[in-house]
Amino acid sequence: MAKLKKRELGHDYTAEVDTCGEETWCRVLEEFEDASIYQTWSYAEVIAGRGNTSHLILRKNGEIVAIAQARIAKLPIVNAGIAYIHWGPLWRRRATEMDADVFRQALRALQNEFACRRGLVLRMFPILFDSDPPCLLEILREEGFSPVSSKTPGRTILMDLSPSLEDLRGGMGSHWKRELKVAERTELEVVEGSGEALFETFVGIYEEMVSRKKFVEPNDIHQFKLIQSQLPEKFKMRIMLCKSGQDVCAGHICSVMGNSAIYLFGATSNAGMKSRGSYLLHWKFVQELKQKGIAIYNLNGINPTNNPGTYKFKKDLAGTNGKDVYYFGRFDSRGGILSHSSVMCGDALRAFFRKMKGLTKLARNLKISPKPANG
Repeated sequence: MAKLKKRELGHDYTAEVDTCGEETWCRVLEEFEDASIYQTWSYAEVIAGRGNTSHLILRKNGEIVAIAQARIAKLPIVNAGIAYIHWGPLWRRRATEMDADVFRQALRALQNEFACRRGLVLRMFPILFDSDPPCLLEILREEGFSPVSSKTPGRTILMDLSPSLEDLRGGMGSHWKRELKVAERTELEVVEGSGEALFETFVGIYEEMVSRKKFVEPNDIHQFKLIQSQLPEKFKMRIMLCKSGQDVCAGHICSVMGNSAIYLFGATSNAGMKSRGSYLLHWKFVQELKQKGIAIYNLNGINPTNNPGTYKFKKDLAGTNGKDVYYFGRFDSRGGILSHSSVMCGDALRAFFRKMKGLTKLARNLKISPKPANG
């Protein structure tokens, strides 16, 4: 495999790496419509450790036009590993027209730094969907990025919040509207905020739900609790709980940044299975997002085959105002030979352990013990 060659940035573009601190990074994040919790300093510090993060800023004529935070994982002793960018780069500035060339130059700057200079595999999960202009996927290919796998990419529902509240409610699925009416007639109380006590209460009902449904958590709720404690107040996740008397029926946790909100966690307690509290919480949250002028509610992941109940809940919530989309997926720029080989080996091992975890879950749900392959 030939060594990756550095590509010159376009005219008037310059890139700088690790020149800012946390306070500056937080301030710059607010300038981007496509900002998310995954690009916050606190998220990377908890997930990867402060010494394993890197921050790139791209400027055009001195003005910041794109940024990206990378999490670095390297093998000890040898200079090999991966730089992972989750939902980046950010390149859509507030109140500006979309400029695909900024996206191209951001990719080039990131590749020059992490793949060419450091010899790492650069893996990116850009916040792009199949509803975005096709030219963006073409730019990824032209700049030397290739899809990580041929597997079907993740899928989600984007709820357009531009219609009036009346139209948002009217566009919901008929079942969703009926359940919401029942919840509104019930004596339920909604409590919300960002504090540690609310988060801890949510963790309690979340763990109840995980035990009840016997599923493997896609994200570690305790990691997110630690992230919450470190996030600046303006970036803290929003926690909403629904109570019936003294009992917590349901809860959810969402993040609001840039021009969108993302649904991160949701749970219904054992005691609140019939409360319809989740319907009330989502509707209250949609009302809040409208007041704040947020454009999109990302319902964060659907799988009609493996999880049809959750899919229907989200689909009917968004209703006629929802768009069912696929993510572009993850893309690699290979970097050095040793890094590429190490990452491919790591990917294979992770795939194996995910498969074994799935088989163990299936066996547990069927109340049987997994047997060795040789019987």
